[in-house]
Amino acid sequence: MLVIRPLQETDLEDLYCMAQKAGKGLTTLPADRDLLQRKISSARETFNQRCAPEAGLYLFALEDTEAGKIVGISGIQARVGLDEVFYNYRLSVTVNASKELGVHVRTPTLHLTNDMTDTSEICSLLLSDDYQGGGNGLLLSRCRFMYMDEFRKYFSEKVFAEMRGVSDEQGLSPLWDALGRKFFDMKFTEADMLSGLGNKAFIAELMPKFPIYLPMLPDSAREVIGQVHGNTAPALKMLQAEGFNFNGLVDIFDGGPVVEAFVRTIRTVRDSRNRYAMITSKAVDLDVPAAERVMVSNRSFRNFRVTTVPASCVRTDTVSLPPAVAEALQIESGDLVRLAPLKDRVKTSARAAG
Repeated sequence: MLVIRPLQETDLEDLYCMAQKAGKGLTTLPADRDLLQRKISSARETFNQRCAPEAGLYLFALEDTEAGKIVGISGIQARVGLDEVFYNYRLSVTVNASKELGVHVRTPTLHLTNDMTDTSEICSLLLSDDYQGGGNGLLLSRCRFMYMDEFRKYFSEKVFAEMRGVSDEQGLSPLWDALGRKFFDMKFTEADMLSGLGNKAFIAELMPKFPIYLPMLPDSAREVIGQVHGNTAPALKMLQAEGFNFNGLVDIFDGGPVVEAFVRTIRTVRDSRNRYAMITSKAVDLDVPAAERVMVSNRSFRNFRVTTVPASCVRTDTVSLPPAVAEALQIESGDLVRLAPLKDRVKTSARAAG
């Protein structure tokens, strides 16, 4: 069974192996044991409420309970820009005009901004190659919105995601080579690693504060601004299905797009419902297509857990759960749980149930 749960100290080696296989460009999860250990510790501090929930880092693991290992991770940064300045480039247009000369020129530009300060960020989405497909990526991504819906007071009204930008198999980024490298004598992979280690603000502060006129950059750099890495395209598609849209901001290193949505308008949040759990002795076939499943969460802050069951288990006021599922969610019969469709096709069934 695949179950979402908070990341634990014992997950370090599994997480490190996944980070190694992820390749270059996944800034928030570099293959660095010390950094990953610090992230796990921060997440544990957050879930155990040893820090302000509004400033916490929430990291969720996708565990294969039969294999006894984690096979995916996703996260939420409750607020960005509180400890250090958070930078993006905003795509804009500078207009120069002269009536006397009959000139009206529009020049696309990049402006360094801090627009996302104090906004919640979803981050660190990574799924093992062996578990791609079957709705696993949907579960890993959308469980975060169930958590934000449940504990909305700890998060901002708006949430965003920085998508991985274009780089090649050697880790070369066209935008970095044309812009960032002019100010830093280092490769994109080095700058990306420093960013992952928490030095992004330091690098950004040495970048030019004046507008960058895009016509001055080579075509190879201009073409990748606002574009995602091929491996990130499925994640972007999932977020777009949830209602996220490009907000005109891009990453300062690789030019990857920033997408955002208001929490209240996110599809998973809009379609979520509460039901009472009823543990049933009847056999339930859990192996159904993703389009016929719903996500079920236990609504716990410290020990948040999510898995999926067939939509046919949902009734007007209740959801029938096999004992194994109830045990995985750590709930008892009569507990109030939260449901949300895993895919759009389940939406009608969930709403019809009340």
